[in-house]
Formats: sequence, structure tokens, C-alpha cells
Amino acid sequence: MSAEAETARLVPRDAADVAAIVAAAVRPLEPVGGGSKRQIGRPVDAQLLDLGALAGIVTYEPAELVLTANAATPLATIESALAAHTQRLAFEPPDFARLFGHQGGQTIGGVLAANLPGSRRVTAGAARDHFLGFRAVTGRGELFKAGGKVVKNVTGYDLPKLLAGSWGTLAVLTEVTIRVAPAPELDRTLVVAAGSIGECLALLGGSLRSAHDVSAAGVDPAHGALIRLEGFAPSVEARTRALCDELRCTPRQVLEDSASRDCWRALASGEALAASPVVWRISVPPTDALRLLERLDTDRYLVDWGGGLVLAGFDAVDAQRVRAALTTGHATLLKAPVAARAATPVFQPQAPAVAAAAARLRGAFDPRGILNPGRMD
Repeated sequence: MSAEAETARLVPRDAADVAAIVAAAVRPLEPVGGGSKRQIGRPVDAQLLDLGALAGIVTYEPAELVLTANAATPLATIESALAAHTQRLAFEPPDFARLFGHQGGQTIGGVLAANLPGSRRVTAGAARDHFLGFRAVTGRGELFKAGGKVVKNVTGYDLPKLLAGSWGTLAVLTEVTIRVAPAPELDRTLVVAAGSIGECLALLGGSLRSAHDVSAAGVDPAHGALIRLEGFAPSVEARTRALCDELRCTPRQVLEDSASRDCWRALASGEALAASPVVWRISVPPTDALRLLERLDTDRYLVDWGGGLVLAGFDAVDAQRVRAALTTGHATLLKAPVAARAATPVFQPQAPAVAAAAARLRGAFDPRGILNPGRMD
């Protein structure tokens, strides 16, 4: 974004203001809440639409496990309110602040628009799976809503899943409703020092295939295989013993509660790769993880989702090398200098039929092409 666009930012007071601004816009707009993910995607030359005023929890019903908030509500505010009732966001969104060197916090609307889940993706699903409803503004400047405020809502199209992962290219979220979950009594991570990445991946696969309800599994090469168990304390104790017996392993370290949560947040957020100028986020079938790492030939990597997600650090973008290493799956350029992002398809190129369908969707929601144009190209 140009310095001129930054200076001339638009600051709506509420959803009605957002609709009026979008309807009257004569140049592209970049909707921004906390700005924590502006470094993901191709650079956008657009006027900044600062949604910071659209903050605050609207309703929270702990007994119903449902929360509604304005889209620019800081994620920290949401998590604090949930923690007061021993609840949480089950998909544990990553925080790329340290990876990007960004000081601003992320917002609940940005989390859902990016659809970026954390390490519990293998058991809890993605952000979109907890996105129940929303209010938003189309590229025409029209206010609309979709979904509902109950879990069992079957009316109309499931538009929350469509907007999740659209990165602000279809509509501007102004209010969101999410499903929340009880927090476990005990959160435990077993750190197992396996000899090689192949041995670590074998432990992940064995743990997730077991009957012991493992909620996350990953690899940090600096420490070894990471295996997470959650629930009531007696259950976690029994499952820990049974899992270690089954895998024939002895953890060299056991992390619990805040230490365990911090471990998984750091892994999902790629904090160990903060010094790398380029980071790729690669999703593959877990059985392909070892082959992928061998082809990438980098010693800067983290593995999550039981082998289904690899964060890999490099000194240069080299998109051809990274995407040629895939037999299936997709690779997103998560971090790179502005010039490199401008010259590289940041998101995995789509098959022609999928690209055509995506273009038709953008045309329906934003016929003038003014919301984050080119960001996902």
C-alpha cells in the first residue's frame, strides 16, 4: 500500500458507515482490523479501511457455548472473556506477530477471514468449522447477514464457510458469531527426543492412530516429537501411561497447562523461524511429510497437524522449487519481502475450473473489484 493510501485511511464508526464508504468508493479498499496479517498475500494498492472502531463483545452465552462480537474485537479480549468461564477457541488460532515482527494484535474478524487454525486442527477442525454466522458489507455497499447464533442452524447457504479464508476479497465482516468450547482440566505435552525426523513422524502417526485421544502432534527439530493430551486429570494420567507403553517411548520432558499451551502456540505460529526472511506454509497428506522435507532440503522447519502441515524457512522465495516438491497439497508463501510477494503467486495456483468458480463468486459479491484486489492472485 502506498504512503498516500496510508495517510488517507477511512475510519468508519459502525457497520452503516462501512456500507456507506464502500458504496461511495471510487478506488480499491483494503479492510483492516488489527493489521496482523497484512504481510500475507500479494501487496494491495488500495485505500486503507480502518475497522478498529468495530470492536467489542456483543453477546456471550457461556452455557450455550456461543459468542457474538464485532469483527475488529481484539482476539486477546475474546480469549480473556472465555478464560473467565474456563472456555476457549477450540481451533487455537496462531499468532504470527513474532514471525513478522508485528506489534499489533489480531482481531476475531481477521482470524476468521484468514481461516488459519492452530495445532488442534487435527481434532477440532479449522476456524470455519466454528464460524456460525456474521453481518457484513458486500463490494456493492450492501449490508447483509448469514448463518445464525445457534450451533444447529440449517437455514440458507452456509456463507460463513465461504467467507472464511476469503481474506477480505468478498465482503467486509462487521460482526461474527462463533462457537466456543470448554477448556480442559489438564493440558499436557509430551516431548519425546527421537533420533531423526523420520522417527519423529512415525511417533506422530502412531500417537494419532492410537485410542488415547491425542489432540495435537508435531515436531520441533530443536526438541523432538511433541504429543498433546487433554481432559480430566485422571484420564490424562491414564492415557499418558498407556500411550507411552504403546509407543515404547519415554518423554524427556512433560509440559503442563500454560507451558503446554505456549509450546503449541509457538509451534503453530512459526516462532522458531522468525529469523528466516522467507517462510512457506505447506499442507500435505501426513504420509507425504518426510518425502516433502527431503525434497525441500532445509534444516529450518516445523511440523504440525501430525505431519499435515510444514512451515519451512529459506533465504530466497524459490517458488518453483517448493511447489515442485509437492505431489499433492498446496504451498502458501507466508512470509517474504514485499517485492518477492508482488512477483510470486502467494497462494497455490488454482485449477482452471476452480479459478473460474472463484472469479464468479468475486463477481457476485464484489462486482467492481474494490475489496483487496489482487491479494489472492
